[in-house]
Amino acid sequence: MRTILYLFLIILVVGCKTKKPLNTTTETAILVEEKSRFEKIDLKDVNNQKMTRAYTLGRRLLDACNSSRFKVFTKEEATDKVIQNATVEKITKTCQKILVRNGKFIDLQLLEVTQDNETQDLFFRYKINFEKKYFERELYVTINSEGKVSEMKTKELPKKPM
Repeated sequence: MRTILYLFLIILVVGCKTKKPLNTTTETAILVEEKSRFEKIDLKDVNNQKMTRAYTLGRRLLDACNSSRFKVFTKEEATDKVIQNATVEKITKTCQKILVRNGKFIDLQLLEVTQDNETQDLFFRYKINFEKKYFERELYVTINSEGKVSEMKTKELPKKPM
């Protein structure tokens, strides 16, 4: 009976023995080889046509808040999904909220450009300048590899504590 108990304990100790740690040099080599999917791009390296398209369409969208007139995007400028979602009713509803909270739209200021290395999409992030400075908003414009706008959204930034 004792031999069976000792044999069981030996099997238990051998079975529960910890495994060897991975070689740290191979782990770091693997991490170095992996490339990030998203990469910030210097403004000089961005295609000028895509940069102007993002700016003009973003400005046109926000100018609609000041003038209450919106020129619908064409198929050469935006994808079908953006054209379907950018209806006059939706833009009017959003503009009413923005006007009450932020005042009139003044201009856009480009903050950064990020590229998706898998799809070659460019993400433009703009600071929106309004009359009232109480709340900060940003505009995000995505230009796909075909040069069309595939997404536009605004986001209010949380207040910074004083």
